[in-house]
Amino acid sequence: MGSLKDQEQEQAKCAWVQGPIIVGAGPSGLAVAACLSQHGVPSVILEKSDCIASLWKHRTYDCLKLHLPKHFCELPLMGFPPNFPKYPTKYQFVSYLESYASHFSIQPRFNQTVTSAEFDQSCGFWTVRTQDFEYISRWLVVATGENAEPVIPKISGMESFHGPIVHASLFKSGSDYKNQRVLIIGCGNSGMEASLDLCRHNAFPFMVARNTIHVLPREMLGFSTFGIATTLLKWFPLRLVDKFLLALTSFILGNTDRYGLRRPKTGPIELKNATGKTPVLDVGALSQIKSGKIKVMQGVKEITRNSVKFVDGQEREFDAIILATGYKSNVPTWLKGCDFFTEDGMPKTPFPEGWKGENGLYTVGFTRRGLLGTASDSTKIAQDIAHRWRTVKDSKNYRNSHIVLLRSSLCPSRPNQLVKCKKDN
Repeated sequence: MGSLKDQEQEQAKCAWVQGPIIVGAGPSGLAVAACLSQHGVPSVILEKSDCIASLWKHRTYDCLKLHLPKHFCELPLMGFPPNFPKYPTKYQFVSYLESYASHFSIQPRFNQTVTSAEFDQSCGFWTVRTQDFEYISRWLVVATGENAEPVIPKISGMESFHGPIVHASLFKSGSDYKNQRVLIIGCGNSGMEASLDLCRHNAFPFMVARNTIHVLPREMLGFSTFGIATTLLKWFPLRLVDKFLLALTSFILGNTDRYGLRRPKTGPIELKNATGKTPVLDVGALSQIKSGKIKVMQGVKEITRNSVKFVDGQEREFDAIILATGYKSNVPTWLKGCDFFTEDGMPKTPFPEGWKGENGLYTVGFTRRGLLGTASDSTKIAQDIAHRWRTVKDSKNYRNSHIVLLRSSLCPSRPNQLVKCKKDN
């Protein structure tokens, strides 16, 4: 027989969660937990890193600011401090999220990497496994979002390049590249802003614009471009609003095609809704492109030891390469036996109905509409779970502790028949 300590350790490997399990402690996970708390519903957040909002803290560049005015980026139930600027810095946003978690007494379980989550049809519960624990609940909220993992493209010759090749998630400041020739592959918001920061620190950025891209001014006539668009959409058809935005953009910025930034034929809002491709909101990079300080290149054909060959026949030497190639969902790697998501890890059901699946499955942070979409979906999820929670709470099987540790030997089979060992307070 094992010792009492061994038995306790065995017992502590599995837990029954009275409320929902939330995977991810970014803004989406925090928003759902806060909304649930307002309904009196407990929850458990599992987070693979050692902090909340790890993407914002550890995988963003130093000069990052919110691209939209702060009132479009607030989470439910708590606004930004009034002394924050119109476009808060990443540090201010992280501070806001930490205050948000503290205000709603949200305490995620850190260093819990979810390896699998699966619904058991025989007993009607979700089993969520981490590297050293199992959690069981009636409800599962997927809050890992659209940007869980960096996208690393495969380019011929990458392995032979003599200098550093880093994803934009590891780029911190242009000061690390002073006097260096840097190739930025990607011309979205990250690629544009990394290029601008490199200019500010006396580097020599070259930016690859392989595909078409909409570049809009962040503000028009003193108002947020996004704010103007959302207001106009209340009164006018989407395509008419797109035409208005592009006409005003052409007047303010000029013809971006002249600088190698070809516009798509589809308007910016229509394209965003259809594909999730976000227009660039210019914060100064375009003026540097016009002046020649940021040079726009066509697609990359091949990377050699010292240089990069482009599809138009040019070849240039570089000291470093930054991959501003975006992010992707990681849901397919751990959510098992579920056809609610596509192979790309996005809900098959489009916004605004993609927040709820079957068997107690919910998703938040997958709307392709930023923090506004998160706020909308988290409110709906909390209301739906709260309605079902009241039924469970009134049942004779309800226990006061929202986490009950169970004997792991019994855990994977019949959660409704599990033996309670002790409470985790």
